[in-house]
Amino acid sequence: MANKRIYLCLAHMSEAGLEQKYIKEAFDTNWVVPLGPNVNGFEKDLEEFVGEDKRVVALSAGTAAVHLALIACGVGPGDEVIVQSFTFCASSHPITYLGATPVFVDSERDTWNMDPDLLEEAINDRIAKTGKKPKAIVPVALYGMPYQIDRIMEIANRYEIPVIEDAAEGFGSKYKGQMLGTFGKYGVLSFNGNKMITTSGGGALITPDEDAWREIMMYATQYRESYPYYQHEKIGYNYRMSNICAGIGRGQMTVADDHIKHHQHVQKLYEELLAGVEGVTVHRQPDNGDYDSNYWLCTITLDSSLKVKGLEDAYKTIVTGAVGGAAGVIHAASSAVTDCQPNDNVEAMRVALDQAGIEARPVWKPMHKQPVYKDAPAYLNGVSEEIFKIGMCLPAGPYVSDEDVKYIVQTIRESIVG
Repeated sequence: MANKRIYLCLAHMSEAGLEQKYIKEAFDTNWVVPLGPNVNGFEKDLEEFVGEDKRVVALSAGTAAVHLALIACGVGPGDEVIVQSFTFCASSHPITYLGATPVFVDSERDTWNMDPDLLEEAINDRIAKTGKKPKAIVPVALYGMPYQIDRIMEIANRYEIPVIEDAAEGFGSKYKGQMLGTFGKYGVLSFNGNKMITTSGGGALITPDEDAWREIMMYATQYRESYPYYQHEKIGYNYRMSNICAGIGRGQMTVADDHIKHHQHVQKLYEELLAGVEGVTVHRQPDNGDYDSNYWLCTITLDSSLKVKGLEDAYKTIVTGAVGGAAGVIHAASSAVTDCQPNDNVEAMRVALDQAGIEARPVWKPMHKQPVYKDAPAYLNGVSEEIFKIGMCLPAGPYVSDEDVKYIVQTIRESIVG
């Protein structure tokens, strides 16, 4: 294994090479610009995949999809939007693009996703404090795990607040047999380089009907009106997916189900092989039959009492390359330590795995602990901070073989003292 690096989730092309076929078609017909037959074809594939008679708009990124959904829900300066704290920044940053304020809600222990009780508490408290209700609610499918969407929808409907499902990590995940992203008014998908399927970059917005679809389409194409010259009555954005990227997406849709099955298989293997390792717990979906996670990444928690080799050297060196990210770190940190970070044995385990050629990373740092959001309102129960201190992501993508999983588990075992 020494000369092969095992990555968290590498883009995996179809064996039939259909991605290249669609890309070649785009070049042969000179459709290399945004829009074109591949974009239309990819959107149709996605509509068929998610079902529920939804219309889909292919966009340049999942972040763009969040942004446009917020605009469609009327979010503007001075508004508030409730969003899960335990997430990647793309769920909350677009709220701030619009001059609105994110209101962070902590997680429930079962799914690590938005706690419905805390959600309702937050809504009532925001109404009491500001005199108006939040403009939208953004639950997040963390690592592909479904949120308690029936309870979230019941609360949202009672207060008449639209739900934007951030299913960027939850492509193909289901709750009670229905695809995530189709319960709320809008649903966000991502096809970034490390997601369940990829378009190299890119995302999509699931919309409720023809009218909403048309309006999102207008916003995604600079809101140009239908005149023979450029006329704009609203501010739009340049957010459409390119025909080249959509060609990759069309090929990827032919292996989407295989990818999902593989991630679920890898999860089962981790559950079996780590079952006997004391102090290591594999996070898994509730087993009441309602949840069907794609397990985009498999996650574990390490008991605080564990002793991991190299513990004494944890956080001694500043990271110079992004952990698990595609881009290099630009700002060199002044110190390797912050006031909220994974505990030393998580960092020691990450380093041990890294040295064994295995990419692992901490779970997302809760948004309410991010310096940029220090003044944002937050409704907390301690769950996301607790998990952040002890949680880790392990490789799960289509290139991760059964042998790889065994090697990863063996490395984890060998890294624990005693």
